[in-house]
Amino acid sequence: MVQKTTKLGGTASEVSVGRVAHGLMMMTWIPTPVPEEQAFEAIKAGVDALPAGTKMFLSSGDFYAMDMGPGNLEMLSRFYAKYPEYADKTFLSVKGCIRDRAPDNSPESIRKSVENSQRALGTVKKIDLFEPARIDRKVTIEEMMQTLVALVKEGKFSHIGLSECNADTLRKAHALHPVTAVEIEISPFSYEENQKKVIAAAAELGISVLAYSPLGRGFIAGKIKNTSDLQEGDVRLRYSRFKDENMKHNLPIVEALDAMATQKGMTVAQLCIAWVAALGSSVIPLPGSSKSTRTLENLEAGDIALSVEEAKEMHEIIMKLGVKGDRSAGLTDEQMHLWG
Repeated sequence: MVQKTTKLGGTASEVSVGRVAHGLMMMTWIPTPVPEEQAFEAIKAGVDALPAGTKMFLSSGDFYAMDMGPGNLEMLSRFYAKYPEYADKTFLSVKGCIRDRAPDNSPESIRKSVENSQRALGTVKKIDLFEPARIDRKVTIEEMMQTLVALVKEGKFSHIGLSECNADTLRKAHALHPVTAVEIEISPFSYEENQKKVIAAAAELGISVLAYSPLGRGFIAGKIKNTSDLQEGDVRLRYSRFKDENMKHNLPIVEALDAMATQKGMTVAQLCIAWVAALGSSVIPLPGSSKSTRTLENLEAGDIALSVEEAKEMHEIIMKLGVKGDRSAGLTDEQMHLWG
């Protein structure tokens, strides 16, 4: 099957990537990391499935490990050392600037995060795009962008991204220097006014939207039904949607979506990824995957075109039952420094 592709935004407008990206966080940010060769095969499968000249968008972070350290980037360093030919076939985004579980976008923090990330990543692959993981309200957008632009000019990385910002912040940042991508959480469980405004602003400005957690951090995939299905220490146990009472309430939504997907000859994961992709040509679903079979299943969803009626049917299922629990660790978006 020939996979659909799309162009990135901003300063990467000539870069062609797969219609569905690949999030790597849960390869290492779990109590028992994924066996490395399995992780490598999951990455390779996605790259190999794309047409020649198209890059696989990979999403990593300098805190994607249980100790909030660079374990994910160190895993990628070993991947690129073993398969150096994949360096040019992938477009690597790295999030950083989290200190003591809070955003720190001071010039010193951004520079340290970028340099530490590249050090962990090694010499085979250069960071393509860097994103402060959250908006730091102690630092002005002008100062943050000034630091990022300086690092681009120094050759530390090539493109600037933002994460979990609101539409106004995106516009302000883009007016200072072209933003290539904005990463926000979008799923059938997380599609509210802020997401809609960011998508609209990004489409207007020619910025890609990386829609992470399109499967509700794995819950909508149907494998997780209660807290006993997660390893002790799993970061998701801190999220209110993964409290047993909320999962019990939300499970019928998953079951209804699964029935709809089965009727249409696809998995519920593919249905949700296709739904996210249908939100706009600038929206790139960013599901995670630790198995090659799941990577390929996710990519196939990029070739599925949902009708207006099908999207409406999904919306009605969700609105009828109502989603319980926040998308954060029991805190509001404001408290989590989301949508800065």
